[in-house]
Amino acid sequence: MSRRMRGPERRAQVLEIAAREFAEHGLHGASAETIAREAGITQAYIFRIFGTKKALFLELVGSAFDRFSDGMLQAADGTGGIDGLRLMGAQYSDLLADRTTLLLQLQGFAACGDDEVRDLVRACFARLWQVVADTTGLDPVTVKSFLAFGMLLNAGAALDVGEVNEPWADGIRTRIQPGLFEHITAETNR
Repeated sequence: MSRRMRGPERRAQVLEIAAREFAEHGLHGASAETIAREAGITQAYIFRIFGTKKALFLELVGSAFDRFSDGMLQAADGTGGIDGLRLMGAQYSDLLADRTTLLLQLQGFAACGDDEVRDLVRACFARLWQVVADTTGLDPVTVKSFLAFGMLLNAGAALDVGEVNEPWADGIRTRIQPGLFEHITAETNR
């Protein structure tokens, strides 16, 4: 006989299952029925816990962005400037290995036609920007360049460029070396 899960355990289980479902199918393609069936519960129970399918999606997308922001903040551990950026970049690259978290972020961007989703994703992206800007103390041009490279890395990870033997994929896989952003400043960008 299987033991009955308590509320927090059940909630964590549903979040894990729903993360995979939303990462693969997005807000509108994901099925609450599939999530419930895999969790061994009813759809009504999911809605009792989270309210709506969109509320569940929003929680997961927010958590996916937080994982990156929090990870980069912890990686820098108070180190500012280019050294902090280097530490954040290494952590960011490592975090891309979690495909579900990456795809949840991308599904969040894809669902920005919905005002609530767009508001959340804007807030999450603003936090990501602030973590980089506030921790490193670097100018907006450098922060922008760093995050632009991050978006390219997201696209490469989503495309599984590690599996592609082509020059363009080799270019995307190229590691960003320390010092890349040192020449990018508000002064050199005039």
